[in-house]
Amino acid sequence: MSASNDEHEKDSDNKDYNSERLELSFHTSLAEIDSSEWNRLAGTSEPFTRYEFLSALETHHCVGQEYGWYPYHLALRNSEQQLIGACPLYIKTNSYGEFVFDWSWASAYEQSSLNYYPKLVSSIPYNPVTGARLLGESVAIKKLMIKQILHLTEKMNMSGSHFLFTTDEDTDICQQLGMQQRIGCQYHWKNHNYTDFDDFIGTFISRKRKKVKRERRKVAEENISFVIKSGDQASPHEITKAHYFYESTFDRKSGLPTLNKDFFKEIANTMGQQLIFIFAMHEEKIIACAICFKSNDALFGRFWGCESSYDSLHFETCFYQGIDYCIKNKLQRFEPGAQGEHKITRGFLPTITWSSHWIANEHFREPIYNFCEREKIAMQKQYDMLMTLSPYRND
Repeated sequence: MSASNDEHEKDSDNKDYNSERLELSFHTSLAEIDSSEWNRLAGTSEPFTRYEFLSALETHHCVGQEYGWYPYHLALRNSEQQLIGACPLYIKTNSYGEFVFDWSWASAYEQSSLNYYPKLVSSIPYNPVTGARLLGESVAIKKLMIKQILHLTEKMNMSGSHFLFTTDEDTDICQQLGMQQRIGCQYHWKNHNYTDFDDFIGTFISRKRKKVKRERRKVAEENISFVIKSGDQASPHEITKAHYFYESTFDRKSGLPTLNKDFFKEIANTMGQQLIFIFAMHEEKIIACAICFKSNDALFGRFWGCESSYDSLHFETCFYQGIDYCIKNKLQRFEPGAQGEHKITRGFLPTITWSSHWIANEHFREPIYNFCEREKIAMQKQYDMLMTLSPYRND
């Protein structure tokens, strides 16, 4: 399918906003929006909403027809043609790479001989990271954008609109406009002004602390060392090697590696300080790599791969080296990726995530919303149970 018959769609119901006439448009390519204007709204601290990151996905065909992510970004301009609102937006023909699972909803539609796809999604492709989805100068502008997105959903006969991994503010705004909230759970580490790694695990109960030390010792006994480089420090060979490990993990798990080597090369050049490679070395050879991103105050673990199996190497490369990095660089939190209860005993505590949903079909809207409310209760109970696994001392 084509994402849109028109590159720009102007809304015919524009109304004065603070005595201004606004222009709303939808874009099938981020290249149609100026990078400096986008980054003025999005900022450059959060790597995944940066123009450079989203643009590289499109330039190197990591989104599009092959993967079912069709760009359809929203832009809102004032009477002086200044960008005052924007939203990363995609028409989706599947649910791949979203990490907020709605396959049961799609199945229900199919059983009723209805189409669940296409749908409209505001998210960062393949990245379950909480962040701003509504890039605007005021709450009023953000509300206006949501209303127009819901209007577009109906106009294009899509099943619904979904805002995934939203900030508290965006979640509240969506709720005020009648969208249904859904919660998920990830595992995050927080930096309580630790001086070093020993200071951190000193807050654990004894047996959990010994377990972490034992895992780190096993890796050290294999004479494995670590080199951490930002994207702008990594050589072309190292970037190629990191991408090889990324692909190998997907191949091993029968997944789909959507990010190609040229994508990583580009962002290493355009936002290299925010791309972090953690290389595991053995006899001067790279044997494993964790690929991370960082903002001004957080580290995000995204991908990992290894050449051979070593006891506890995954924990050291993906968790402990990242925690070390955060402590040394005074980053306040570490999000190592979605899922994985095994992270709890290593210091990553359950953390609630949010998404917001609007279903166009009135007959499906109520049962889906009721499901989300029941799911909230179940997820809260699960969260409370998972917190009992915390390795930290009560004090």
